[in-house]
Amino acid sequence: MADSPQVRPADRPIPMNILRFSDLCAQGLVRGQRVFIRADLNVPLDSQGAITEDTRIRASVPCIQMALDAGAAVMVTSHLGRPIEGAFKPEDSLAPVAARLASLLGREVPLLPDWVDGVQVQPGQVVLLENCRVNVGEKKNAEPLARKLAALCDIFVNDAFGTAHRAEGTTYGIAQYAPIACAGPLLAAEIDAITQALAKPQRPLVAIVAGSKVSTKLSILQSLSRNVDQLIVGGGIANTFMLAAGLPIGKSLAEPSLLDEARAVIEAMKARGAEVPIPTDVVTAKTFAADAVAVTKASTDVADDDLILDIGPETARRLADQLKSAGTIVWNGPVGVFEFAAFENGTRTIANAIAESPAFSIAGGGDTLAAIAKYGIEKEMGYISTGGGAFLEILEGKILPAFEILEKRAAT
Repeated sequence: MADSPQVRPADRPIPMNILRFSDLCAQGLVRGQRVFIRADLNVPLDSQGAITEDTRIRASVPCIQMALDAGAAVMVTSHLGRPIEGAFKPEDSLAPVAARLASLLGREVPLLPDWVDGVQVQPGQVVLLENCRVNVGEKKNAEPLARKLAALCDIFVNDAFGTAHRAEGTTYGIAQYAPIACAGPLLAAEIDAITQALAKPQRPLVAIVAGSKVSTKLSILQSLSRNVDQLIVGGGIANTFMLAAGLPIGKSLAEPSLLDEARAVIEAMKARGAEVPIPTDVVTAKTFAADAVAVTKASTDVADDDLILDIGPETARRLADQLKSAGTIVWNGPVGVFEFAAFENGTRTIANAIAESPAFSIAGGGDTLAAIAKYGIEKEMGYISTGGGAFLEILEGKILPAFEILEKRAAT
């Protein structure tokens, strides 16, 4: 069983020597083979069980089509929701996913239950294997299950970056024991984008890290402070950094207990000739509400009863100028309460600056993706990561289990 993700040594680069499924296909090594694809098809469903957003399914189609075109017998599985192992319920079923996949692929996609002990599938066919997290031993990567999974296939393909930070049966165990273990096109694209952004970045490298709490992203801030040229903080995180810089923040969300850690990040950046830009103006309100009256003021003038809900226009313009001259941008988190029209200017200005910048940009995290969609800049982004937790752990400098085992197998 794999341990939880380890922290990557500072001198260890992100790029890995992994086997790529696309290369196997190009070499004609997939024809007639049993291919097991671990995809991330964990899509949101409404109360009637209908899919409300199918991005993950559409993103998984190229790998499945690649396997079919190469003449493989194709098995695909994924988790959906949070089922209890060994206790399958109708709401755990991948049936809606199978129907959507069939529509996208233009062919029948049978859904197979109770598949661990054997799967019947012929070359040129594809089957969807029912919710993998119902299998007993999946979450803890039990060896007996892992060996059974591996026995189903000749080639294991991990194409699920969203679960790359988890060492489970279908993400790690099967890769240990399958005859061949490789990365699918979606996972490979994530690795390439992360490599370009963090391991071999064009300088200046600018990271935007925003969120409500420093505590949830402290290790990310510490890791990035050793590598980036500018570390832009936003949201509640920025409030804590403002407090650490001796500025008033009123009754804004912050973590006074982490001021020393915030100062340490500022000093670590300064020692490298880099910077954590502290907002010089902010947008405040007396209450947290969409209809609250927004008041822009200098950071030094925040009143005791003020809530800081966005960066000010002067700060936004200054940061936008820095982003437009960046070589690489990593974006995780909106810088203000962008859901409220009165407090969205900072995030909108940042988003538009990233879109206009010639820099390679990579973004990840649910709120970040919502901001990208709101401002319609999807096509201007260099890469939009499909993984939430996995993306954050990469930023922390951790070695993801899925990456580690694929690298290990490629070396054997």
